[in-house]
Amino acid sequence: MNTSLGNSARQLWAALRALLVLTLVCGVLYPLVVTGVAQGLMPGRANGSEITADGRTVGSELIGQRYDLPLKKGEDTAAPDLRWFQPRPSNGLGTNSVNTQYSLILSGATNRSGDNKELIDWVTAAKAAVVEDNSVPGHPVDPSDVPADAVTSSGSGLDPDISPAYARLQVQRVALRNHLDPARVHQLVEQHTDGRILGFVGEPRVNVLRLNIALRQLVDDARTP
Repeated sequence: MNTSLGNSARQLWAALRALLVLTLVCGVLYPLVVTGVAQGLMPGRANGSEITADGRTVGSELIGQRYDLPLKKGEDTAAPDLRWFQPRPSNGLGTNSVNTQYSLILSGATNRSGDNKELIDWVTAAKAAVVEDNSVPGHPVDPSDVPADAVTSSGSGLDPDISPAYARLQVQRVALRNHLDPARVHQLVEQHTDGRILGFVGEPRVNVLRLNIALRQLVDDARTP
C-alpha cells in the first residue's frame, strides 16, 4: 500500500516537474528567443510592417484601407473621396471613424463563380463607377481600359496594392481634384511602382497607402508659397 502510494507520488511529482520545465521552455524561453531574433533581424516585419507618417502609424503595408468621404445621413455606403487613389473593391470592409477600413473580423473572397449573376452585377456596376469617377474633361475613360483589379476584390479581400494600370487610370482625376500637374502625379505613380519579386514572382504593384502619403506631401508642397 505504502509502496503504491509512494510510486504514485513520484510519478505525480515527475509529471509536475515536466510540466514546469516545458512551460518555461515552450511558454517563456522559446517565445522570447523568437521575438528577439525577429526584432533583431527584421523589426519592421515583426511589428506588422507598419507605415508611419507625420510621426504616427497610419496603417500597414500588408492590409489595405479605403479612402472615403464621411457617411452622410441616409447613406448605406460612404462615397469614395476622389482626391485620393482608390484601392481594389473589397467585401471585407467595416466602419472605423470617418473612413471605412478593412475589418479584420471578415477576410475572404466572394466565392462566386465566373457566371454568377450577382458577381456579374457587382463587376458591371463597379466598372461603370470607375469609368464615371475617373473620366475628366478631355480625358474620358474607355471601359475597355479598366483593369480587372479595379472591379474585383482579391482572394483575401484585404489587398493593399493595385496594378500600375489602375493607378495610371486614376492619375487625371487625382490631378484635377488636387489642382496638380498630371505629369507630376504620373511620375509619383511610377516612383511607387514595385516590380516583380526577384524579377519573376508576382506582378508589378503599387501600394495605395504609400502612394497616398506621397500624394499628400505633394499637395502640401504645392500649397506652400
